[in-house]
Amino acid sequence: MVTAMIGLGSNLADPKLQIQNAREAIARLPVTEERGFSSLYASPPMGPQDQPDYVNAVMAITTELSARQLLQALQGIENQQGRLRERRWGERTLDLDILVYGDVLIDEPDLVVPHYGIADRSFVLYPLQDVVEQGFEIPGKGALTELLKDCPKNGLYELTANG
Repeated sequence: MVTAMIGLGSNLADPKLQIQNAREAIARLPVTEERGFSSLYASPPMGPQDQPDYVNAVMAITTELSARQLLQALQGIENQQGRLRERRWGERTLDLDILVYGDVLIDEPDLVVPHYGIADRSFVLYPLQDVVEQGFEIPGKGALTELLKDCPKNGLYELTANG
């Protein structure tokens, strides 16, 4: 079993419901179990500003799925929930990312773990803090507490406590 952290984000079609539905779908994946779920957070869009704010969360799981199998399963959930990829960093019903997969480092064209933007994104780091133990280290990036010191919230705020 590997512990993985999944980033969830949505800013279309009832984002809180999209996140909840994705959480339930991830928990139903074979040989996978939920270990924690962060509060829900709202944040301004990272890309084009002519779109609604995002709702974000982080889910901790344990799984026997390989990183590649997990990626494929997450993309399937995105598609089931109507994910459209119309423009880079644009609006979406659902975005699911593998943030961390155990202590593994992966650098492939379609799969980078830890997620390439993890160290700079408040909407990832602050929810991640909700589901990990003190002293958590992001492989190849460093201690979460240190990364948080250099990551301003930039409009991020908590919507609900513990999902």
